[in-house]
Amino acid sequence: MALVKYNNNSISAVSSVASIPSGALVPIKTLTASSSSTLSFVHGSSDVVLDSTYPIYVFEFINVHPSTYSRFVFQGDVNGGSSYNQTITSTRFGAYNQEHSGTNTGFEYQAGEDQAQGTDFHRLTATIGYGAGHADNDQAVSGYLKIFNPSSTTFVKHFIAQALNFDAYFHYDIYSAGYFNTTNALDRFQFKFTAGTMDLGSIKLYGIKDS
Repeated sequence: MALVKYNNNSISAVSSVASIPSGALVPIKTLTASSSSTLSFVHGSSDVVLDSTYPIYVFEFINVHPSTYSRFVFQGDVNGGSSYNQTITSTRFGAYNQEHSGTNTGFEYQAGEDQAQGTDFHRLTATIGYGAGHADNDQAVSGYLKIFNPSSTTFVKHFIAQALNFDAYFHYDIYSAGYFNTTNALDRFQFKFTAGTMDLGSIKLYGIKDS
C-alpha cells in the first residue's frame, strides 16, 4: 500500500477530521497566578466548561508558588454559590524525604489533614514556603486533581488528587481522595493558599472525553 504524502495546502483543504478519541484530555482553560488570592473556575465564565459535556474533569497545577508559609487547598460550589463551603469527607496520606541526609523519611496516614463531613477547603499539600522570609523562591506545588461527574444530580461527587511539594529541606508526595456530599451539581471550583497569595504558577482545566 502506497503512503499518501500531504502538504500544507492539502491539509488546509480537509473539511472534516476524526473525532477526539475516548479518554483524550481536552484542554478547556488555563488560569495563571500573579499575586492572586484565589483562582476560580466557574462554568460559563471565560470559556470555562464544567457541565455534562465531560464525565471527568482534571485540574493540573504547575509550580504554584505561595507568598508565605501555607498549604494549597480547594473547594467547590453549586450554581450561583460563592461561599465554597460544600460538605466534604476525605482521606489523605503521603510520603516525605529530607534532601540533605535522606535519613529523615516517612510514610503515613495524615488524620489531621482529612475531613469528616467538614466544610473547610480540602488541603492538597503539606506546608510550603518555610525558610528565609517564609517564601523561598524554589518552593512550589505541582500535581493534579480529578473530579468525577460534577454535574450529576443523582450521586455524590468523588475526587482524587496527588500533590508534590517542596518545603524547606523536605519533599512531600501527598495523595488524597474524598467526596462532596451533595447531589446538587457542582459547577465551580476554587484554589488558594491558606495564607497569603499565589505569586506564580498556573492551573489548567481539562475534560476527559467519554466513550
